[in-house]
Amino acid sequence: MHLHIIGICGTFMGGLAQLARSLGHRVTGCDANVYPPMSDQLLAAGIDLIEGFGSEQLSLKPDVWVVGNVARRGQPLIESLLNERQHFCSGPQWMADHLLGQFRVAAVAGTHGKTTTSSLLAFILDDVGLAPGFLIGGVPENFGCSARLGKKGAPFVIEADEYDTAFFDKRSKFLHYRAEVAVLNNLEFDHADIFADLAAIETQFHHWVRTLPSQGRIVCRAREPALQRVLARGCYTPVDWFDDVTGLSVGEDLQTADGYEAFSVLSRGRSVAKVRSTLWGPHNRSNVLAAISAACALGVSLEEACLAISRFRGIKRRMQLRGEVAGIRVFDDFAHHPTAIANTLQGLRRQATGQQRILAVLEPRSNTMKMGVMREALPASLEAADLVFGYEGGLDWSLAQTLAALGDRAHCSHDLDALVAAIVKCARTGDQILVMSNGGFGGVHDKILRSLAQRERA
Repeated sequence: MHLHIIGICGTFMGGLAQLARSLGHRVTGCDANVYPPMSDQLLAAGIDLIEGFGSEQLSLKPDVWVVGNVARRGQPLIESLLNERQHFCSGPQWMADHLLGQFRVAAVAGTHGKTTTSSLLAFILDDVGLAPGFLIGGVPENFGCSARLGKKGAPFVIEADEYDTAFFDKRSKFLHYRAEVAVLNNLEFDHADIFADLAAIETQFHHWVRTLPSQGRIVCRAREPALQRVLARGCYTPVDWFDDVTGLSVGEDLQTADGYEAFSVLSRGRSVAKVRSTLWGPHNRSNVLAAISAACALGVSLEEACLAISRFRGIKRRMQLRGEVAGIRVFDDFAHHPTAIANTLQGLRRQATGQQRILAVLEPRSNTMKMGVMREALPASLEAADLVFGYEGGLDWSLAQTLAALGDRAHCSHDLDALVAAIVKCARTGDQILVMSNGGFGGVHDKILRSLAQRERA
């Protein structure tokens, strides 16, 4: 089968392309910006890439056009597909029809922590020898890739996004995934570009829960009112609760060393295991519990799952240390929702010692943040930072005005180089610089590190 994938350089569609190649299909694709690192991965896999969405691509005559959600009406290729009555489907639909039926699917959903929890779960399953497949919206350091086919009949871990599927299918992606185990980690309002309010997102989760098998398993965080409302609307699948005394929960803190957090795990209120994790903060403890609970639902013992966590090395762009100059460390994180920003800062604060300061560097880049829907929550979300540096490029609202409540702790600029200069001027030995964005942020991490090195040499 020949697939031509429209929007191939996104994490999901790029991963799908590599999985299809592993199944023996011929794969080609196009995107508005064919860029590394995904373009390098695809070319290495023998996948030919085309820049743009031109109608001349019809001459490829693939067996099926697989359409990502970057495709829009008005693009020449899309208009030609419709006018020529070509056969096309969405990426999630193709996964459901041609791949996921071979595996025991574990789908990880939630507003926050999907990538971390999916990565943890895939690693636990791999560590105990189950040879899982996965498709994750990030790159776990233990695997070095975001997608892998895995062994037929093994578990397949997929990050279950609530974003819409395609321009012709406005259902959430996860409705296609036919999950045996569904992880519901948390639920808040996000994606204001496609959802009117939290109730609209809850309805998509409700539709998904109604399609889960009665012989499957839901792994659900107990302290989430929105998820409680979802399950109250109808649930036909057994539920394992976590972060609550009715299931798995976090016990006492244990001695930490070498950048690890350590804590006991309770099952129904009784201590059963210890966990050492490189992931910091209460939000990551919840992610760890979710992954352990899901692994247990797939047949892994609690002791094996907890032991595996200590061997997990983290995920690129999730509190990833990008470099250190003169005792100043620069971290990269994907946080872009106010809750995720607050959780990430609090996790870093737990690791800070003595007089170490946290310098938060923020790019409000997600569609929701660009719309300014959650801007009023930003000052409180940044409270744990000693200094805040905000990039205003691409915004039609004033970030400086929004962060005025932080007083002289906040500095904003429309000029990225000027922002970097301000950061470097303020930075001193022992500082932790935390860069938060769901995009490339103009390579700001490397710019900060280079400027710090130049300052040190001078």
